[in-house]
Amino acid sequence: YRPFDEARRLGLSAETETKLRELFPEEIGVLVVDAVLPEGPAYKMLEEGDILVTMNGEYVTKFVPFEDTLDSNVTKEIIVEIERGGKPMQLKINVGSLHDVTPDRYVEYGGAILHELSYQLASHYCVPCRGVYVADPAGVFRLDGDDGWIIKAVDDKETPNLNAFIEVMKGIPDYARVSCVYYSIADVHTILGSIIHIDRHWSSFRLAVRNDVSGLWDFTELGDPLPPAALVPTTKKIIELDDCIGPSKSLIRCLVKIHFRTPCRLDGFPYNNRHGSGVIVDKERGFVVVGRGIVPNALGDITITIADSIVIPARVLFLHPTHNYSIIQYDPKALGDTNVMSAPISDKKISQGHNVILVAYNHNRRPVFVRTVATEISCDTIPPNGTPRYRAMNLELITLETPLASFCPAGVLADEEGKLQGLWLNFLGESVNGRESEYSLGVNISIIRPILERLRQGESNLVLRSLKTEFMVPSMASLYSMGLSDDWINKVEEANPNKHQLFMVRGTEANSESAAVLKELDVLLAINGKVATRMSDIDVQYEADELDLTILREKKEMTVKVKTNTISGDGTSRVVFWAGAALQEPHQAVLQQSKTTPSQIYVTSAHNGSPACMYGLEATMWITHICDQKVNTLDDLIQQVKDIPDGTYVRVRCIDFDNVPVMLSLKMMNHYFPLTDLARNSEATCGWSKKVVQ
Repeated sequence: YRPFDEARRLGLSAETETKLRELFPEEIGVLVVDAVLPEGPAYKMLEEGDILVTMNGEYVTKFVPFEDTLDSNVTKEIIVEIERGGKPMQLKINVGSLHDVTPDRYVEYGGAILHELSYQLASHYCVPCRGVYVADPAGVFRLDGDDGWIIKAVDDKETPNLNAFIEVMKGIPDYARVSCVYYSIADVHTILGSIIHIDRHWSSFRLAVRNDVSGLWDFTELGDPLPPAALVPTTKKIIELDDCIGPSKSLIRCLVKIHFRTPCRLDGFPYNNRHGSGVIVDKERGFVVVGRGIVPNALGDITITIADSIVIPARVLFLHPTHNYSIIQYDPKALGDTNVMSAPISDKKISQGHNVILVAYNHNRRPVFVRTVATEISCDTIPPNGTPRYRAMNLELITLETPLASFCPAGVLADEEGKLQGLWLNFLGESVNGRESEYSLGVNISIIRPILERLRQGESNLVLRSLKTEFMVPSMASLYSMGLSDDWINKVEEANPNKHQLFMVRGTEANSESAAVLKELDVLLAINGKVATRMSDIDVQYEADELDLTILREKKEMTVKVKTNTISGDGTSRVVFWAGAALQEPHQAVLQQSKTTPSQIYVTSAHNGSPACMYGLEATMWITHICDQKVNTLDDLIQQVKDIPDGTYVRVRCIDFDNVPVMLSLKMMNHYFPLTDLARNSEATCGWSKKVVQ
């Protein structure tokens, strides 16, 4: 709608203006063409700036009669009179149906939702109303973010519409890696390409069609997935580096690139996709060590890239509860005669001031070799996040002199002989103003030896013992003020001439054996009679059922017996999805940051648009009651909600992370968000079995 003075500048004739003012005395303007949809009914007929005069012989200056004329002539031809640059023109235009350009069906595939491009989006961006649009860019079609992608081709096959897309995706096996060509609706000039990892095991492949009678979208499964292609042994050659690098140049043969993808964010982990590096520590068995900032849990697909051309799957063997590393395994047969090597491990520990060689991949995934110095080895505390998630603790961390180290998220630390002395790992810290803090730090290789030996002996489902206590390092001056005697200071100086330090209890896990004995600010003096001045002194906890701890509490020295708890190296092994919320037992970080556990039903995440998200069931809550019935375990919750009819409201009593009770009412939407039980199962293709509870 444009006022008459602007319309005159666009070419409105004086005669037409006079006529309109006579017919509509209170009118102050006219309708002007603002945009023409490419390839639409009026394409190449109407132009921007055309002034609308009549429709089917009736003068039109308002949107209401304009839309009424269109609605009365759907799929029919109308006569439109316009003025263009002062020249009157008469056009015959077919009126299209909005139903034809408004999606009434969509496809769920690999965690993403796709449908044909809608008229509303096409009109907004002035692009043709065609193509497969990624409405919810997640999982397989996360691509380069959530920028409004239109899929042009998959696996080198064109996908001009949704039917073509469905047929193409039906023919691609599970776990395949195929090309995807796409572009952003906001930038049709730039064609992009990516390799996508096909997922038919975590998510459904189904078609949803709008049902105008029931008001629901009816789902139809689009067939079973094709089985994965057989793994064929492949031989490639890893790059060779210049001799000037020295013996450590061969370590490039034990570094691999790792990609982790998860269908659900467990344990408070903030990412669905992670790229990083790992080191092969046993090529015969296929053992690879990688940081838990890259592989945080077992719920996901892991691929390893070797020699920049071999991509093979891997699985999680062990997740260390405190030392920030995971051990994963690939099938060595898949590499053929590729010249990978097991990292040669040194018996010497890195100490402050030692020369080391950093061999790593930088953020661009290019190899980096740097000779540098270990400037500091300290027992720093990784800050906890507001939403509890895994963080390393009770660990001696190595800082390097070179600033290049901060640009290398993962790698190894070697000596001049090319032997592995330490790991360079990515540590996930706290979230600040929506940005994730990450740290790159080193650890001595000795921390992986005990676990590696147990795995080599064929152990599976490893279980450790643990005090489940976090320690920190106060200054000796502050400890002296807290009552530490000169005698103990002398013992510390004798036990560790390089670093005079003792450890203080920062916190204990809820419900642990140590929580009943130890208190915050207790000073640990000795373990089983041995002065504890190094973090390695505390590592005896992983093998002992009970420890004698000599502590200083409120200026009093005492000895207490503390039993250790078992802790699994498998991590979280069960998730229940209800009302769009992912529920699990409280994971380790939750127990570390909370002194109480109201129940064993912890909300770890909520799906956008789900009842959980809409009605306030948020991450970090515990569910304690359903319809006034107490529920304590995941099985209790399943039994309580499985028979509740769809469409009814459920009273849910929760406790938030600050122990504040909350009462919610959630509407059951099992049609869209069914009750699903996902449990770890070594016999399943993806390592997890899924059961929809009816």
